[in-house]
Amino acid sequence: MKKSILTIAAAMLLTTLPVQAADSVHFLPIEVALNDNNAKARLGDEIKFYFGDQPTPEIARRLGSDKTSQKTNAFGKAFETSCNWVFLSAMMRLQTRAKELGADAVVNIVSNYKNVERSSRTEFECHEGAIMSGVALKADFVKLK
Repeated sequence: MKKSILTIAAAMLLTTLPVQAADSVHFLPIEVALNDNNAKARLGDEIKFYFGDQPTPEIARRLGSDKTSQKTNAFGKAFETSCNWVFLSAMMRLQTRAKELGADAVVNIVSNYKNVERSSRTEFECHEGAIMSGVALKADFVKLK
């Protein structure tokens, strides 16, 4: 009997499949994220941000495009908390790049997770795993008239 139990246990150990980490996709409101973590104050008003096909003032000059993919610790946090935090990190990265290029606006901001674009004026895409949350954005940098 003892040998049978050990044989069954050994067989179960040898046939187990690797465990995959959870990857949940969330579409969260941009406005809520911009009102969390003191985001509006952190981003300031020097650089203007326009999401998806949101109308913009007239553009004087296009200065380039870029993408950013940011991650943050999600362990033990509500997905909204970690997603809003990592969204702010991605926005701050776009802001930094805009300043480097001499832009005064970031336009056509779209989610770009794993290079799959999703355009929205109102939502961003966040992927939440067991220990990390991630937001990837793509945008154009411009000088407004």
